[in-house]
Amino acid sequence: MSFLFPSFLFALSTLSIPIVVHLFNFRRYKKVYFTNVRFLKEVQQESKSKSTLKRLLILASRLLALTCLVLAFAQPYIPSNHNLKKGARAITIYIDNSFSMQAANKNGNLLDDAKRKARELVQGAGASDKIQLISNDFYAASHSLQSKEQVLDAIDKIHISPSVKSLQEVYNRTKSNTDKDLKDAEFFMISDFQKNMVNDFKPDSLAETNFVLLDNAPAQNMCVDTCFVESPYFQVGTSQKLHIKIRNLSDKEIENGSLKLYLNNKQIAPVSYKANPNASTEALISFTCKDTGIQQGMVVIEDFPVTFDDTLYFSFRVNNRIPCLSIHKKDEKSAEYVKSLFSKDSLFTYYDQNDQGIDFSYFAKSNLIVVNGLQSISSGLSQELKKYILAGGSTLIFPAQDADKDSYNSFFNLLGAATYNVIDTAAYRLDSKNLPKDLYEGVFEKTPENMDMPSVHKHYSITGNSHNGEEVILKLINGQSFLSLYKKGKGRLYVCTAPLNEKSSSFAKHALFIPTMIKMAILSRPSPPLYYYNGKNEAIDVSNVNTSGESPFHITSALNKIDFIPELKTTENSKYLLTHGNPTTAGNYMIVHDKATIEGVAFNYNRKESDLACFNESDLESMIKNQNWKRTHLIKASAGNMQASLAEIGGGTRLWKTFILLTLLFLALEIVLIKFLK
Repeated sequence: MSFLFPSFLFALSTLSIPIVVHLFNFRRYKKVYFTNVRFLKEVQQESKSKSTLKRLLILASRLLALTCLVLAFAQPYIPSNHNLKKGARAITIYIDNSFSMQAANKNGNLLDDAKRKARELVQGAGASDKIQLISNDFYAASHSLQSKEQVLDAIDKIHISPSVKSLQEVYNRTKSNTDKDLKDAEFFMISDFQKNMVNDFKPDSLAETNFVLLDNAPAQNMCVDTCFVESPYFQVGTSQKLHIKIRNLSDKEIENGSLKLYLNNKQIAPVSYKANPNASTEALISFTCKDTGIQQGMVVIEDFPVTFDDTLYFSFRVNNRIPCLSIHKKDEKSAEYVKSLFSKDSLFTYYDQNDQGIDFSYFAKSNLIVVNGLQSISSGLSQELKKYILAGGSTLIFPAQDADKDSYNSFFNLLGAATYNVIDTAAYRLDSKNLPKDLYEGVFEKTPENMDMPSVHKHYSITGNSHNGEEVILKLINGQSFLSLYKKGKGRLYVCTAPLNEKSSSFAKHALFIPTMIKMAILSRPSPPLYYYNGKNEAIDVSNVNTSGESPFHITSALNKIDFIPELKTTENSKYLLTHGNPTTAGNYMIVHDKATIEGVAFNYNRKESDLACFNESDLESMIKNQNWKRTHLIKASAGNMQASLAEIGGGTRLWKTFILLTLLFLALEIVLIKFLK
């Protein structure tokens, strides 16, 4: 047994006081003479013996009570198996400041309770100890070991953050300054220990890892989890369907929940929903895009007391037209099919060029490029098409009837696609089975079993070591490919094995041609995400923005009064804005460059924090034992004060309460002896 405050043991000298009182407080007896002196002497001797025994028992109880009281103030403990380093130490304290720490316990706000525990740990550290303080924000200051005064000041500055970190991410970060001498490292992780943050945690057996568990009452929560749209393209005047996933993270059934959709600050008709306990449900809202340009919306439910996940923001752009570029051989008759389709439809903006005057500046303006009937694909055109596809554009290739296969195959090799082989002049029909849903969804109410399909009289067979990433869209009844898709970089390459002219196939005059081409155009540019997340280093694609000059990009919100400059990262084919965890407030924002609004973006808080289920004391103890996490310990922060010292935290089984109880027991025994022992 050891003592936290052995100096209190000097108080044991006070044990001499009751002993002295006992020795000098003998009761004096008066002499009374009777005739039978012998009988009286026997009575006197018996009375003195009983009185002496009673006084000795009372003295013993007083001495034991005083001894136990002194030992209680000295705070005895049985040392545990914590192997804490002696002398100057390197200590890391992690304070969980995620949204779940907004909950309350008997000590108040969970974050305030965690900061209080952290201060007590710091105040209990030695004067020569160096401390590393870390939170979910991973600030640069958390890389360094600081003095007690610096850490106490930093603790006061910690606030609730939208950043979500797993326990393993935090642990890896805390080890960054202690890897040189990990056996001397001491980690203290103060958290409510949500179940989703402890997954895949693996502590290092060389370090002392301490879980400081905060009391947290179970909380009920509802959240708007995610949303998505059915069509990837937004068009004025067309109906769009928004699917919204709602999670009920409680043991109560929601019978008639209310969900509201706002678009450009105008409310669309509200929708009710029903959600079973601890389950997800989906709501569907239809709306019509009435204007072109940037559209910003939000989905809102009502829930209390956890409200950070009750609103989901999203943003999208309604394009007036889809720009398409046709590059063909001069006097190519089949080019009229493409022109008639795109130039006469108000949905498209059509550009036309022949092989004798290709203007590469139109590539950046176009969502879809149709290369039709070229005798050969030059090396310059191949490089520009490759750059265009990797940056997110879509290209459709129709070969010429007498094409230079080598030039085509050189282009295909640049993108890792299958190459043209010999010409097959046998007649086949296209197979109507297994048409891809994303391309033909909504075209047919029900695909006929024996649908009349286009006929093909001449096509190139394809070859390659492996048809790398090939997705067959349309195939011949003999199994050979007619139209294939290759997803490369952020874009798409469509390859047809037959020329578009009538001598090679009837595809251009078949009813399947129009929906195939239109869907390719609609899917030609990947739609940006509806929203991003706060607290993450999101990459926002701005490849289509001309960044000439030195003006930086800004991401701004007039409502939230936020304006920050993201990092611009440029690669060979793309340009990205890196947010590095900004902004910290959820909402709708604008991307601005050279005082011009480029795009709208939305940021939402991470929904991992929505599930408030936490491990309790027995769960963590079982996990430590079952996972065999060596030198990992659970500190019961709810047991009370942590201020004494870090040694007290690692002190093992403390016995001061036991000695207080023994003190009361011996005092009670003294009272019993005085009053009832005759």
